[in-house]
Amino acid sequence: MQEILGTIYPWLKAGHLIFVIFWMAGLFMLPRFFVYHQETAPESPENAVWAEREQRLLRIILAPSIAVVWLLGLLLAFSIDAWSQGWFHAKLALVLALSGYHGWMAGYARKLARGERPLEGRKLRLLNEVPGIAVALIVVLVIVRPF
Repeated sequence: MQEILGTIYPWLKAGHLIFVIFWMAGLFMLPRFFVYHQETAPESPENAVWAEREQRLLRIILAPSIAVVWLLGLLLAFSIDAWSQGWFHAKLALVLALSGYHGWMAGYARKLARGERPLEGRKLRLLNEVPGIAVALIVVLVIVRPF
């Protein structure tokens, strides 16, 4: 199995990176949608429009992207036997955290669709920085492999 993965490694890596980009684009867009959505009245027609946009982003871009990122990422980890390497454990922890953030945002989209507004716009704008910081750390871990 590892021999087969080794021969297709560049394709796995390219696919993984492509879907990471799609996933990150969605993770950057969704909190921005939340900021605009939150500024609408819960009973307004605009509220329903924003709820639909958020669900489409989650369904069409974010859900498939996270699934492919995980699938290809695990195949890459097996192909290079990354499980014993410290940098990989740190990367995996960050990817798990980003996956949790993704899930939290899906839940927040459902709250907004119901008319709930638990967070202020300023907090949502700050939350928009989470994926950027995480991906910067992940890139350093993968490229530099500091430990």
